[in-house]
Amino acid sequence: MAGAAAPKRQDTRKFFENLSGAGKSIAVLTSGGDAQGMNGAVRAVVRMGIYVGAKVYFIHEGYQGMVDGGDNIKEATWESVSSMLQVGGTVIGSARCKAFRTHEGRLKAAHNLVQRHITNLCVIGGDGSLTGANLFREEWSSLLDELQEQGLIDAEAARANSKLHIVGMVGSIDNDFCGTDMTIGTDSALHRIIEVVDAIMTTAQSHQRTFVLEVMGRHCGYLALVSALACGADWVFIPEMPPADGWEDDMCQKLSESRSRGSRLNIIIVAEGAIDRHGLQITSGFVKDLVVRCLGFDTRVTILGHVQRGGTPSAFDRILASRMGVEAVLALLEASTNTPACVVSLVGNQAVRLPLMECVQMTQEVQKAMDEKKFDEAVRLRGRSFQNNLNTYRLLSHRRADSELPNVKSSFNVAVMNVGAPAAGMNAAVRSAVRVGISEGHKMFAVSDGFEGFYKGQIKEIKWGDVGGWTGRGGSLLGTKRTLPGKHLDKIAEQIKIHNINALLVIGGFEAYVGLLELSSARDKYSEFCVPMVMVPATVSNNIPGSDLSIGSDTALNAITDTCDRIKQSASGTKRRVFIIETMGGYCGYLATVGGLAAGADAVYIYEEPFDIRDLQANVEHLTHKMKTSIQRGLVLRNENCNENFTTDFIYQLYSEEGRGVFDCRMNVLGHMQQGGAPSPFDRNFGTKVAAKAVQWISRTLKDSYKGGRVFTSSEDTACLLGMRRRALVFQPVSQLRDETDFVHRIPKEQWWLKLRPLMKILAKYKTSYDVSDLGQLEHVTRIQPKESDASSAI
Repeated sequence: MAGAAAPKRQDTRKFFENLSGAGKSIAVLTSGGDAQGMNGAVRAVVRMGIYVGAKVYFIHEGYQGMVDGGDNIKEATWESVSSMLQVGGTVIGSARCKAFRTHEGRLKAAHNLVQRHITNLCVIGGDGSLTGANLFREEWSSLLDELQEQGLIDAEAARANSKLHIVGMVGSIDNDFCGTDMTIGTDSALHRIIEVVDAIMTTAQSHQRTFVLEVMGRHCGYLALVSALACGADWVFIPEMPPADGWEDDMCQKLSESRSRGSRLNIIIVAEGAIDRHGLQITSGFVKDLVVRCLGFDTRVTILGHVQRGGTPSAFDRILASRMGVEAVLALLEASTNTPACVVSLVGNQAVRLPLMECVQMTQEVQKAMDEKKFDEAVRLRGRSFQNNLNTYRLLSHRRADSELPNVKSSFNVAVMNVGAPAAGMNAAVRSAVRVGISEGHKMFAVSDGFEGFYKGQIKEIKWGDVGGWTGRGGSLLGTKRTLPGKHLDKIAEQIKIHNINALLVIGGFEAYVGLLELSSARDKYSEFCVPMVMVPATVSNNIPGSDLSIGSDTALNAITDTCDRIKQSASGTKRRVFIIETMGGYCGYLATVGGLAAGADAVYIYEEPFDIRDLQANVEHLTHKMKTSIQRGLVLRNENCNENFTTDFIYQLYSEEGRGVFDCRMNVLGHMQQGGAPSPFDRNFGTKVAAKAVQWISRTLKDSYKGGRVFTSSEDTACLLGMRRRALVFQPVSQLRDETDFVHRIPKEQWWLKLRPLMKILAKYKTSYDVSDLGQLEHVTRIQPKESDASSAI
């Protein structure tokens, strides 16, 4: 961590240092069903609370502990949340509580809180838990009056504790809460499902079997839908959108056609709450019997059950929970007497605060719409992210008959290629692009080995069936190279002419971006490049201007986090040991910073935040002090190019020498393991949706630029990068991104994740400055209108 001194900033900014928690008491509880990542949220609340000078209390066993009081409500210390980040479930316990639903139960709970002067409550749970918290808040004044009448508290206690502030965080693996794109635990549950599906696919392939998988989701089909997208399932059943009458024949025909095209397996995913149009349940057993009876396929059922709740939280859930926990404490510090109870949410890539009851009411409206069989309305109320997933799944899973495809006379040739280093999720993006392109009536061509393969003529048509099973494959099946097109423009133009390529989709990293700049800049000289071109960012480094996220970086983060967990375990066993870990990323510190936040690192060195020998010394002293506490281990991450002189080996030698007698050191270079492995559910889904959107843009642009019997366009907005910016996926001309790019160090000049660095330092007990200018605004839940919107958030 580059130094502990607060950086100088402009006076116009708002800093959280002005928000003091002195004299305040905050209690944190987890309620309802457990979800991976809850512990990360508890840890963040405790550490941020202590950091601002507040007293923080654990309430064990959820609302039951609040009602029972006693040892269930304990003051938390900084060390008491150590090693929680990587643990699944909830360490402080959760319980369904009937007593809290009664007035007497809430009266007892209020008495227990007032005795400890707790007037700030952070609740992590589902919509039931949050609704209960809001009711408690609304009754608070009358509960205090009642306690005073009974002589259990005096007038001074009633006055001092007159207002109860509540902030909620949604912990639910089902992702069934309106107002947030992702709830804590959802991504980890998807990891469990996809691990099982990937394993099942290998055995299904061997025996030509059909597998019916039942996943959780009694009232919400998010897990079923996204896992179906992420593994390319043949059919999915979700409660929000029951299949049309006669689905039995349609499904069997689809499975049969899939086998006749050479597929050796079928995967069907059923949400536990799946129903038909008449409200009758569709069970996994019923689906299995139907397939056996109608098709005679060897069919097996796997019910995943509570496996989905278990295991270690994913990197995404740890980061989400940490961001939400810190934001929750800020919301409590800023709450005034008339601030409504709020819930901390994630929209796109931003943390936002929304009125709790607005979210709860919309969540209840979804169920009401389903009960009234208004299924389109239910899907719309679920939010833009859910709609996007459903539309993309429909596009990709069912190949339309040739008679249904757009007019073949207007079909175009679209080429797709990978450029740069391999990134997990590239294959999911290629599969999506190929299938959406074919559905739009285009002829799709695959270019092997990037621009090098392009100029050598390694171009061939790719069909629907050629990309079957690609979603779960790591690396790049098309082959990818770092070669730039600049020196081979004439040969590439010739190949475009030979194959009559009308549009180009490039999926790749920084070389893909530079390559697209070179091609678009050469349009004056080569008319062959006057075709629509779009780039989708795919690189583990996440260093592409114009996009907050890249395909592949989530998988790399999970690889880093998994390794750091094992290393921390080793360090805990040997005691007084510090590990120095080098991550990839070139000059971009995204993997080191966000990996450090997810792994609970003590210090992270990156190029974007210069550091000197004094900072290194301060970090050694910080670790020396830490070794005197009960947490006798350290974790330091270093981005590979953070400083040419302070190498990983130098930092290792320095820490070893300066820490002599207090701690010893070990060094670990993670290397290319960060590029490999099966893609995470996030990367599969993100790649699938972004590539589908890119091809739809290509179709629209081709239509607009088709004049006089040929495609021709030289306007800058037809050479674009499709990136995620804050809350939406947006197309940006690459020429306009030039000014936002540091080409020497291959990074964007502005990087959103640098705002997460103070948060990481706070959680590691460093004094720092945290700019909260863009936080703190209470927003409102927006209802999506029936028309299709172009803005779409990630997963």
